Amino acid sequence: MNSADDPHRSLQVLLSPLRAALYDYDATKVQAALRGVFADGAAVHLTHPFEDLDGPDGLYNVALAPLAAAWPDLERRDYIVIAGADSGGQHWVGCAGSYMGTFSGSWLGIPATGRPVAMRYHEFFRFEGRQILEMQAVWDVPEVMMHAGVWPMTPSLGRDWLVPSPATGDGITGGPRDEAESQASVDHVVGMLSDMGRHPREPVEVMRLEHWWHPKFNWYGPHGIGTGRGVEGFRRFHQIPFLRAMPDRRGGYAGDGHFFGDGAYVGVTGWPGMAMTLTGDGWLGIAASGQQITMRSLDFWRVERRELPDGSVERKIRENWVLIDLLHVYDQIGVDVLARMSELAAR
Repeated sequence: MNSADDPHRSLQVLLSPLRAALYDYDATKVQAALRGVFADGAAVHLTHPFEDLDGPDGLYNVALAPLAAAWPDLERRDYIVIAGADSGGQHWVGCAGSYMGTFSGSWLGIPATGRPVAMRYHEFFRFEGRQILEMQAVWDVPEVMMHAGVWPMTPSLGRDWLVPSPATGDGITGGPRDEAESQASVDHVVGMLSDMGRHPREPVEVMRLEHWWHPKFNWYGPHGIGTGRGVEGFRRFHQIPFLRAMPDRRGGYAGDGHFFGDGAYVGVTGWPGMAMTLTGDGWLGIAASGQQITMRSLDFWRVERRELPDGSVERKIRENWVLIDLLHVYDQIGVDVLARMSELAAR
């Protein structure tokens, strides 16, 4: 299919003016681009403490404008931009990257440092026709707290760092779309999640992690959890504490959520995407309260394809970018992270 006739590529083109306006942040251009691509009354779901906002004007007035005021040289850097349709025929564009700038003024009560600062984002846009009807996004606010030295919760088990872009440098997709390869990537990710969902009801071996993941796999978690490398790093720094605390987690497996593929890349979004009960100790230092919570987790995967000598094809997940709205998790158990942070910042 010619890229000019590809409906998924056309949606990426429709989003381009907004991405460009946010890269060279200009308030007038950003407002115009938002109103040009968002439908009136579009649903905007943003990370805690922003929550649901009133369409594109709410996104600008409540979230973007205050961020730009605090970081006056604000720029947005995408390293993943993919597009596709989920199993229900809904059309999505997913973006991952970092907002960057100089932290010149306080933001959300986080004190300014006068130094460079970055904040990861995963932003998903659902289109109908030529307009965005829904946005689901997680901003990694804990990353900003850590830059400012005022993260008030438990330290990350994994590595907190400026998460890298795809190793292959092709995360901003374009050109002719390979539908068969896109679907194969989705099938591989959904197969992996289906096997993971069998544990802990069944032995750990049923997850077959080595079958699904590359030996040099990287799991890029949010600040507050951090990055794990390889199966051992992922299990040690995230999965084992997570499943010990919430073994009944449900959702996000076997095709739940909005999965879509674009070549080697897969995105998934859902608001929320998972539900679970805090019955064990160890994840984020949260006590086993028996409380039910939901979780907003927005993910991207990159699947590597290799032809074997016998002519068969092997696929392995090489990279997984994950953002979880950790502030929303804490809020559900009655912990106001921003209030705790303000006490720490006042020292």
